[in-house]
Amino acid sequence: MPDWNPELYRQFEAERTRPALELLSRIPLTSPARITDLGCGPGNSTQGLQERFAQAVVAGIDSSAAMLDSARQRLPQCRFSRDDIATWRPAAAQDIIYANASLQWVPDHQTLFPRLFSLTAPGGCLAVQMPDNREEPSHREMRRIAGEAPWRQHIGDTAAVRVKVLSAEQYYDLLAPDAESVDIWRTTYFHVMPSADAIVEWVRATGLRPFVERLDEDLRSTFITRYRQALQDAYPARAGGTVLLAFPRLFIVAGKAV
Repeated sequence: MPDWNPELYRQFEAERTRPALELLSRIPLTSPARITDLGCGPGNSTQGLQERFAQAVVAGIDSSAAMLDSARQRLPQCRFSRDDIATWRPAAAQDIIYANASLQWVPDHQTLFPRLFSLTAPGGCLAVQMPDNREEPSHREMRRIAGEAPWRQHIGDTAAVRVKVLSAEQYYDLLAPDAESVDIWRTTYFHVMPSADAIVEWVRATGLRPFVERLDEDLRSTFITRYRQALQDAYPARAGGTVLLAFPRLFIVAGKAV
């Protein structure tokens, strides 16, 4: 699959950074020494960590070379490396392991979450935010159209590439046996968008990628046209001509005893 596009991702940086900052605000630590941002992207979430915990060594990992180049330009004082979250293991236990909108791309959460929590230091925490919007029209329509001809035979099982987020209760059960505290909440943001076309632009940088990257130029164009039409029906204009993008997100902060 082609690399991620930092410029496209940053078109809605304010909206993407808002939940990252909400997650950051709920981390109870005051002076962590070692922090890793899993799936750091272009560094917008890492910047929040670095600004709040200026005394800490802040590192970021990502699978995208383009995203890492962008993050290094943005935050030359932080450490960035290319790595796979599924197999990542730090040289030393981390006081904060932070994952903003990244773990929904990593499979086997039943194993992943306890493993990541085990890599936190005593008194540390695992802080996670994941989009929980798989059943929203923006994502439901992707899967539906991907199952239609002529796109189905080219997209194949890519439609299932994003992990289905578990329930809050399931994450609690995964983390609570080894945690001193588990804080879980769900927030639905209602982003005011100028049009349904803007929603297409939003997801082109993230959720739509696995559906269109296996298509040639003609099929990609017809898929996006069909998808745009579906979103225009799913997101009718509100007062003033804008549309509301409902975007549920699940947050978890699990703390380890000292």
